[in-house]
Amino acid sequence: MKRKRIWEIGGFFAGGLLIVFGVVAIFMGVNGYNTTRDAIKGEGITFGTADDPAVAKYAEQWAGEQVTTGDQARAFAKIMREHTLESTGGLTYAEMGRYQSAAKPDDPAGTSDEAAALKDANGQPVANGARDIWVTETALTTALNVSYMAERLSVFGLVVGIAGCLGKHADKGERQGRRKRRYLDLFQKVEEAQAAGWAIDRTRLRTSHEHEFHRPPEF
Repeated sequence: MKRKRIWEIGGFFAGGLLIVFGVVAIFMGVNGYNTTRDAIKGEGITFGTADDPAVAKYAEQWAGEQVTTGDQARAFAKIMREHTLESTGGLTYAEMGRYQSAAKPDDPAGTSDEAAALKDANGQPVANGARDIWVTETALTTALNVSYMAERLSVFGLVVGIAGCLGKHADKGERQGRRKRRYLDLFQKVEEAQAAGWAIDRTRLRTSHEHEFHRPPEF
């Protein structure tokens, strides 16, 4: 009986911690969600018109609107990538040379060979400006994608918090259900015993569902 009591106290303590964890998770989730959206809105980013093929492809429903959510931030990052690919002739950062080519200065592919690079007035290789576009694009799109991830993580925290709070109540309901089923089983056995002619001493029924049956004396 003492060990059972210890387990019951431990169960209540664990349930209380679960509820506290759920409340804290909900608070942090709501705070993170609002902070992320306020930060996105504060940047003042606005989608272009639907005439832009990239906007029409990724954010037609938000054309001309301000970016205020994680989903919109992710869509804007995709639009930026499309625009960057257009500017670099479909080449990515890794596919482009460090310098402008002396033979083809307008070719965004450039060259990584200093001897074949275009030289400035001091005789130094000229950096490939088209390649530098990717540096800016990567920094901005990473920030936008992180905003999307932060919003999703905040929603996940909310779900975990709600599940933690409801989990305790679900466990409590399950225990009550088991207790109710035990009582029903007890009462059913009592009725069956009485129907069979057994004498039931109801004053000796225990909260632990112990009971005694007494056969009527036989003559």
